[in-house]
Amino acid sequence: MENNTIVKTIRIGTRGSKLALWQANAVADKLQAAGLDTEIVIISTKGDQILDRSLVKLGSKGVFTEELEVGLREGTIEVAVHSAKDVQSTIPDELELVAFMEREIVNDVVLSFNPDFKLERDSKVMLGTSSTRRRALLRKYYPNVTTDESRGNLQTRLQKLKEGPFEALVLAYAGVIRMGYDHMIVHTFPDDEFVPAAGQGSVAVECARDLDPELKQLIKDAVDHADTHVCLLAERAFLRTMEGGCSIPSFALAKLTAEGKVRIHGGIVSLDGQQHLSEVYEGSQAEAEALGTRLAETILSRGGDKILKEIRSEREE
Repeated sequence: MENNTIVKTIRIGTRGSKLALWQANAVADKLQAAGLDTEIVIISTKGDQILDRSLVKLGSKGVFTEELEVGLREGTIEVAVHSAKDVQSTIPDELELVAFMEREIVNDVVLSFNPDFKLERDSKVMLGTSSTRRRALLRKYYPNVTTDESRGNLQTRLQKLKEGPFEALVLAYAGVIRMGYDHMIVHTFPDDEFVPAAGQGSVAVECARDLDPELKQLIKDAVDHADTHVCLLAERAFLRTMEGGCSIPSFALAKLTAEGKVRIHGGIVSLDGQQHLSEVYEGSQAEAEALGTRLAETILSRGGDKILKEIRSEREE
């Protein structure tokens, strides 16, 4: 089927924040360049509606995706666009992740209104973050730093920074650059130490498994970035095997080497930062998912299972 014979409008489901809309419009631009008509459909999720509780207390699983996935099942949208790091480790059988956009720089960064702000190993400052992983890594590498919950979209967080008790925010570079706040970056964490969350920096496109195959292929061809896709297959296999989500301080970053192999660095850190397990595996692109699975199994066997058990038992108390 030629692109210009596709007359169906692709309805793109997205959350309503400025960053989510940036992502949805980036996908729309690629689909339109492939000759497809698009329409943006804003859908509010539980994670958007409830801002006075942490992601841990919300349960975190699918809090930013569940309502979008209902739209896919009911056929009110053809695709859903997510931050790849927000997609739960296991998605329903009737849905699939069809494409991952080219990844932005993956690092975590610190934002401050004070251009002279410095974060050093012995800094005694309060930082705002909603991420369990970032809090745990800060406790490991910056033991004198304290943190305070900072949820909401980037603009809301910046307003809290202006008014709130903390002196800076810890965020993903990708969201910061996409929203044009990169001039506020005062510190960049090295990605081999402050390893990002699985999927960080990429945009995921999800659809119903029974969507018209030709249309699905057109969407994939227009949006998917092959190198990013293979890396995220490894990271998501790691996440799935760890049975982790936003509320678990696990981390995983896969990259392609100069020889075209997949190199994945992943692990877990205890909530207090005292226990830190990490490992690096490398293999062919064809075994990307197997690498992620094997890495997670190694981390679990080395004591990661005990860290997870302690985290879950603390939260049940």
